[in-house]
Amino acid sequence: MASLKIKPLDDRIVVEQASAEEKTAGGIVLPETAKEKPQRGKVLAAGPGKLLDSGNRGPLAVRVGDEVFYGKYSGTEVEIGGKKYTVLRESDVLAVID
Repeated sequence: MASLKIKPLDDRIVVEQASAEEKTAGGIVLPETAKEKPQRGKVLAAGPGKLLDSGNRGPLAVRVGDEVFYGKYSGTEVEIGGKKYTVLRESDVLAVID
């Protein structure tokens, strides 16, 4: 993670996407074009929080290191150094995985 040169703003987070499934539950190997975009990943960076009308920042519910589920079409995919990341708002996170 030391090579990650992204600092998210406000209530945005940077998520490293989990790898797509290689096989179906029945054992069928999926070609690259049939793999679905993962909706799960690990939070690598988090912004300082949403700026409130009072001028204070609202704390984020997710932290660096959390594993999260997020919406299928949420965020923006970016590629840095050959690795894919998703930058999304905290409100796009559906759940934190324990």
